[in-house]
Amino acid sequence: MAKPKVGKPSGILNPKASQQKFELSRHAPSQDLAFFVAHYWIVRWDLRGQEPYLSETLPHPSIHLVFEKDNTRIVGIMTGKFSRLLEGQGQVLGIKFRPGAFYPFVKRPMAQFTNRTFRVEDIFGADSQPPEAAILTLDDEARMVELAEQFIRRRVPERDETVELINAIMDWIKANPAITRVDEVVSRFSMSKRTLQRLFNQYVGVSPKWVIQRYRLHEAADHLGEGEVADWAQLALKLGYFDQAHFIKDFKTIVGKSPAEYVKAVETTH
Repeated sequence: MAKPKVGKPSGILNPKASQQKFELSRHAPSQDLAFFVAHYWIVRWDLRGQEPYLSETLPHPSIHLVFEKDNTRIVGIMTGKFSRLLEGQGQVLGIKFRPGAFYPFVKRPMAQFTNRTFRVEDIFGADSQPPEAAILTLDDEARMVELAEQFIRRRVPERDETVELINAIMDWIKANPAITRVDEVVSRFSMSKRTLQRLFNQYVGVSPKWVIQRYRLHEAADHLGEGEVADWAQLALKLGYFDQAHFIKDFKTIVGKSPAEYVKAVETTH
């Protein structure tokens, strides 16, 4: 049985404002699915009588299966920030697969999924109608997760040990902010750059360089969103950037605002 997942989520822009607009819970997978599933997430909101809220998140290197009213779908990695307008009342449940772990389900290059969404039936077959209504009419989160697990469990493929290699690489990149170049990954894992690129194209859907940059920007956005940073140069150095200008450019490209503009936006919404 899945259990609530502890730990703070990463990549939610303007997290303090978000906490006032929706509830986010995360649940760890059952042991038999933990090879494939990172966690389940449930977002609930009730904005009746309030203005709609634009929720924005930075992308993770994972495929998601999202159960949403009239819009259940498989979501590939989005290379830009993800925006979702929340209005009225609703809830969504998502299955976040471990990096590389969706590949064994379909045996297709994950690069074909990048920046795209698919109907569940188009991926798993016409007889794979997802239990959308059954899940989204429930209040009991444990039961919601249980139904999602039943759906996935019936389709679990054989384990592919390359998934473990992919996640070892991801974990190392995430844990070592000083890593800024793909050559460092190549050296650490004793493989050619071409092999690494091919693995990521097939199993992940984005390049190693993209992953390195996104993990750094996740960390930056998390610090800035909590009001923890006053010195851009120091933050840039901590995240492995050699100069402040490069950091600011990367941050603005993905977030849509410079670090200073983002901090100002966060402060004005509190």
